[in-house]
Amino acid sequence: MTTKHFFAALALGCILASCGTEKSEYDRYYEQDYRDSVATAKANEPAPAPAVKAPATAARKPAAEQPKQHPGAMLIAGSDCTACHSNNQKLVGPAYMDVANKYEDNDKNRNYLVGKVKEGGAGVWGQVPMPAHPNLSNADAGKMVDYILSLND
Repeated sequence: MTTKHFFAALALGCILASCGTEKSEYDRYYEQDYRDSVATAKANEPAPAPAVKAPATAARKPAAEQPKQHPGAMLIAGSDCTACHSNNQKLVGPAYMDVANKYEDNDKNRNYLVGKVKEGGAGVWGQVPMPAHPNLSNADAGKMVDYILSLND
């Protein structure tokens, strides 16, 4: 009986060893889907706001003197906005360039867009609703809107 158990255990071990090394079609599909979604998210990160370029002959400035990225762009990059929006391409919501082209940069439009960011809504760009962001401060929403409107300069 011990010999029988030994060979049964050996056979089971061989079967498990031969089957357990390859990933299933399911695992390969979802790993590829995840890699694709990460690549898409990285490709749709907001571009830095346009900065004044120094002449090519000028000496390189120290880091403290170099132009910084727009604070609104940094807030957008750190939020959930990039899941639905990008600078140049419509995703779920409109591209930021399309918003900048539609709304003139003035106080009335700025206040309207800050309200849209905080309260959400639907119907202006289609029927897919934009979720509300009530925990976002008016100052931060304003910086984000300022960045978006600056893309039309």
